[in-house]
Amino acid sequence: MKEECGVFGIWSPQKKTIAEEIYLGLYALQHRGQESCGIAVSCDGVFQHYKHEGLVGEVFNREALDRIGEGNIAVGHVRYSTTGGNNHHNVQPLVVRHMKGNMALCHNGNLVNARSLREKHELNGAIFHGTADTETIVYTIVSERLKASTTEEAVFQTMQQLQGAYSCVLMTATKLIAFRDPFGFRPLCYGRMQDGSYVVSSESCALDTIGAALIRDIDPGEIVIFGKEGIIEDRRLCGNRPALCVFEYIYFARPDSVIEGASVHAARLRAGRFLAQESPVDADVVIGIPDSGIDAALGYAQESGIPYGVGFLKNKYIGRSFIAPDQMTRESAVKIKLNVIAETVRGKRVVLIDDSIVRGTTSERIVRLLRESGAKEVNMRISSPPFRYPCFFGTDVDSQDNLIACRLNTLEEIAADIGTDSLAYLSVNAVHRLTGRQQGMFCDGCFTGKYPIDITENQGKNKFEQPLPPCEPGVRCPNSSSFLCTPRELCP
Repeated sequence: MKEECGVFGIWSPQKKTIAEEIYLGLYALQHRGQESCGIAVSCDGVFQHYKHEGLVGEVFNREALDRIGEGNIAVGHVRYSTTGGNNHHNVQPLVVRHMKGNMALCHNGNLVNARSLREKHELNGAIFHGTADTETIVYTIVSERLKASTTEEAVFQTMQQLQGAYSCVLMTATKLIAFRDPFGFRPLCYGRMQDGSYVVSSESCALDTIGAALIRDIDPGEIVIFGKEGIIEDRRLCGNRPALCVFEYIYFARPDSVIEGASVHAARLRAGRFLAQESPVDADVVIGIPDSGIDAALGYAQESGIPYGVGFLKNKYIGRSFIAPDQMTRESAVKIKLNVIAETVRGKRVVLIDDSIVRGTTSERIVRLLRESGAKEVNMRISSPPFRYPCFFGTDVDSQDNLIACRLNTLEEIAADIGTDSLAYLSVNAVHRLTGRQQGMFCDGCFTGKYPIDITENQGKNKFEQPLPPCEPGVRCPNSSSFLCTPRELCP
């Protein structure tokens, strides 16, 4: 499973080398996306931007940061392509120049009505260059801005048309605007620096990196405008029951982040404790798979009384973009990234903690490594429920194809497939208690199949890159809801 994206923005009352602060913030959010990154800066209304495929440290050197120059407003983005392929047209920020000014948008999340919105704009003459949902948001804001008196009003009108997950930062010549979908699927917060600058970020850990103090999370449905008039809050679309993606606590977020007032590290410790209560096992050592399995392993050890051990060494020099050129190298990819500390597991009954099992291929290889290193037993415990359904709100699992919990029917079958002596998952009920908050505050659709929003359109990862299906004359076109099909040579 892959992360989605990270957004970062700064509004400053004075000019400064703002791109360097965005750069540091993006470094702190690198775990949320490793395919591409970008920064856009406004200096007296003049936009400069630089973006490219690659990690933050690879894309931005001294020359690139100097090229962007000083400014008082800036936005940045790190991306993993949950919708739309990894190509340059999809790299963010998306910078747009229209008759009422300039703007740059960064977006985290997925829309579930992007296809119909995109079609509406195309019928009005819009030409799309990329295949990501973000471009649809940009076109909608621009079309509303041409009718509205302010950009923030255009954002408000746009939000009433969007369905799905979006946590965004938008830069204009004079303002930084942050807005979050009414369900709050993806996190978004803001803080303040000592020089009076305001900072918006996907996670609070990035605020810490540049010395900004966390003020609060932006509420689901809220629009917050940062400008010379101070902070303006628009809460007209607030009021839905929040549905934050529970995987932010289980896997996506950095453990040093605080989301909705709850420590991610503490939530993962609690997940491990709940696992020990629900699924105890006689064992000699508890180990966690780096990185997000470690905190849960500590919690399991604390609750069970079984000693915690460091079972794996992670190769910190290999990036998420590691490419396995042939089958033999692909088989060795897990060992390249993770190596077992044999002394910890040799001759012992091991409790192995991980955050999730998606396809099962990586889990099988890790279990095999433990056995080759002399583990007597491997009992696997997962700090989330079985992943049975696709996610449509910003996680790279857009169908049930290859999900091991769908392919196999029982825990015993899954355990046999990955080679463990026993297997247990955290219950859905326990997941909703990870932060100590009231029940029903999370989206758990990937476990239960129950989503806060009805899904009616094709939500495939590459839904705008699929070849056109064949037309059947006289019936409604499968490629457009607005036309009846005609012979192929006349297809609109």
